[in-house]
Amino acid sequence: MQQLRYFCAVVRTGSFTKGAEQEEVSQPSLSQQIHKLETELAGPLFERLGRSVKLTPIGQALLPRALAVLQELAAAKSETQSLLEGLQGELRVGCIPTIMPFFLAPRLPAFVELYPAITLRLLEDTTARLLERLRSGDLDLAVIALPISSPDIVCSELFREEILLAVTPDHPMAQSPAVNLSQLRQERMLLLKEGHCFRDSVITACHKAKLELRSIFESDQFASIFPLVAAGYGVSLIPAMASSHAGKCRILKLDKPSFRRIGYVQARRHFAGKSQKAFIAWLRESARQLKLAQLV
Repeated sequence: MQQLRYFCAVVRTGSFTKGAEQEEVSQPSLSQQIHKLETELAGPLFERLGRSVKLTPIGQALLPRALAVLQELAAAKSETQSLLEGLQGELRVGCIPTIMPFFLAPRLPAFVELYPAITLRLLEDTTARLLERLRSGDLDLAVIALPISSPDIVCSELFREEILLAVTPDHPMAQSPAVNLSQLRQERMLLLKEGHCFRDSVITACHKAKLELRSIFESDQFASIFPLVAAGYGVSLIPAMASSHAGKCRILKLDKPSFRRIGYVQARRHFAGKSQKAFIAWLRESARQLKLAQLV
């Protein structure tokens, strides 16, 4: 099992060094275990390409089976722990960066107060990496943007969130009640980097409006984008939940609203114990309260 975990970690991170860091072992130890697995399978699993690796045909054949085995093991652990512990133990939750600081983090103290015996282990990462963690059994569930088209992943929607525009307060559009995306044709756009699903939501909305983006800055977080917008360096399309963190930016609605869907996902064969079901119920109630607040 350890060898399979290490194998999946190298695939997930693309290198032995990063895989070892993620598994919290030394690189020689990880390499030794991978070598033992290769010996048992009588063939190499990876092609070494400098600092990166590429799966061989043997590695490609092993990967889906390794993920399935690790997922079954995680399900067995969850089920036995649920029977033994009830509403306690560890719950592993992933979340994307455009949701964690704005929706999940501010509400987590309420969950901890409700269920002090449940230890939440949180991971913030991009959607693709969170899905790999779900498939390998490293996560119990993840809160991300939907939809996800994958036969081994089950999706459940929580709410829909409006996409808004952030501009500097003295921008010519700053006093407009609503903005059409076509008005951004000459604007300098500040975006999240590739890999962030909110970037994909923005690009999709702009394509529908036949707007070609002029990206002049890309970041992993809105904490870097908002000060630049406030300083007049450019404009940015943002998720509504991030607007309260926008500082001195002016936040505007779009005249033809665009939305992204927010929900949680689980591996199809993963057993949901009592702690996980309690977290999901709490998530749904948090989403219900958010939707009620938006109607006020």
